[in-house]
Amino acid sequence: MTWVKIISFTKKGAKIAEKIKILLNENYRTEIYNRGTDVSLKNTNLKRLTQQAMVDCNLIIFVGATGIAVRSISPYLRGKEHDPAVLVIDELGKFVISLISGHIGGANDICKKLANMLNAQPIITTATDLNNKFAVDTWAKENNCVILNPSNIKNISSAVLNGENVGIYTEFNIKTKLPENIILYENCNNGFAIMLNSNKKPFFNTLYLIPKIVHIGIGCRKGTTKDKISHAIHNALKKSNINICSISSISSIDLKKNEVGIIEFCKENNIIFNTFSSSVLNSLNGNFSSSDFVKTTVGTDNVCERCAVFSSKNGKLLCKKISFDGVTVAISAENWEVIF
Repeated sequence: MTWVKIISFTKKGAKIAEKIKILLNENYRTEIYNRGTDVSLKNTNLKRLTQQAMVDCNLIIFVGATGIAVRSISPYLRGKEHDPAVLVIDELGKFVISLISGHIGGANDICKKLANMLNAQPIITTATDLNNKFAVDTWAKENNCVILNPSNIKNISSAVLNGENVGIYTEFNIKTKLPENIILYENCNNGFAIMLNSNKKPFFNTLYLIPKIVHIGIGCRKGTTKDKISHAIHNALKKSNINICSISSISSIDLKKNEVGIIEFCKENNIIFNTFSSSVLNSLNGNFSSSDFVKTTVGTDNVCERCAVFSSKNGKLLCKKISFDGVTVAISAENWEVIF
């Protein structure tokens, strides 16, 4: 769900803010701060409100002058990989301006949608959009890829805009035609690598895109600490040459749904934790490592491999069961292709 804060400054702006809230659907958690009409907000600090919004929200909408928005957010900008989408809409609702985080934060896309809803003019100034060129950061967001080194985005975008060839290196099948100026060539000066690891450097300036398609299945003794869970997972990832950013979920049998060590690790790394019943895990067909002891104890012959494969929707098992200090780990990846 997208968390939105709308900040307005006049009576007319307040009406636009209320209209936007109605237009945004249930996928948006929308809060309105009408500073021109809400008496409780008259003496509050705008910079402090903005600072908190920059931390809390995915989207901030200022209904008012662009200068107010710029001065409010400027002290708290951290970088395109961290900043929320920021839009500015005039108090008459004639123009919707994509101000910050147009690609990664999705401001450009939301700008177009809101402008269409308000029958307004979208204002987008990112060069790749204006020139109808491939934007690598937009593609990464749309395809659920983590950008490992976002500072290199500018090298790719600049090369594309200058009509230079940009290389692509990937371990996945490319299903569609490549965009203009994107070529399968390892000797390009600038290029992007779509992989589960970042150990190779196919280009002088390599931008790493890590698809979040990896699912980890885990089994452990009751009361296993977070540190032991972390040690086991990191070792399995290292052995399989997989970057931790690629993890989409961690799962185990439902008997482990309250296992504190796993829960803490997932919370610390912002990873989803799922659990499945033995009957669900037993419904999988495949060549899994089997243990009569485990089956007698929990009702299925293997927890970690079956959990990993089930979570990945019958994907490829990249790492069969391995054990580290009483923790068993298996790794599977979704069947995934590069589509432009």
